[in-house]
Amino acid sequence: MMNLDALNDEDLLRLALAGDEAAFTALYRRRQPNVYRFALQMCGSPSVAEDVTQEAFLTLVRDGQRFDPERGRLLGFLFGIARHHVLRRLARERSFIQMSETDDDSQPNMALTAEGDPLSELTRGEMIERVRAAVLALPAHYREAVVLCDLHEMSYAEAAEVIGCAIGTVRSRLHRARLMLIDKLRGAHDETASRAVNPTGCFA
Repeated sequence: MMNLDALNDEDLLRLALAGDEAAFTALYRRRQPNVYRFALQMCGSPSVAEDVTQEAFLTLVRDGQRFDPERGRLLGFLFGIARHHVLRRLARERSFIQMSETDDDSQPNMALTAEGDPLSELTRGEMIERVRAAVLALPAHYREAVVLCDLHEMSYAEAAEVIGCAIGTVRSRLHRARLMLIDKLRGAHDETASRAVNPTGCFA
């Protein structure tokens, strides 16, 4: 009996397209969390992210023959499909639903505080929420560069393949997006500090 977990993504896709349901299930279980996190980080809505993830895998089954392993990894191909569905949903709905505070899978990987310290954990949670909000507030073409390169650690070339643009475009968008995030996070920090000093919002 074939050990499907030992196969790479491309082999699982080849078997799935040939009608092997077990191979498709193995591929789905392996890559569904990645696609869901990408969609969630792009749109901020768990329900939309779930829909986009399902649509991405349905599209993969239907159009998987278009995947070319010489152009990149299958995960990048899936991200490209998910990106198309996310942008279409955002264009149609033109609104964001903020991420659930209990969805740990969507949190950026930041070792900001000491483990076990309640005050530090609160500070860490507040910082994560600020980062989430700041990323979601970016225009979509900047947001996707941050999500792909910073949160999913893709190279410029891989991100360019997902987005369908030049590598230089990814580099310039990511640079601009990081500057925008710094400004947003600095502004949020200054506002919080101001409230801490003067919580009533009134001058003495």
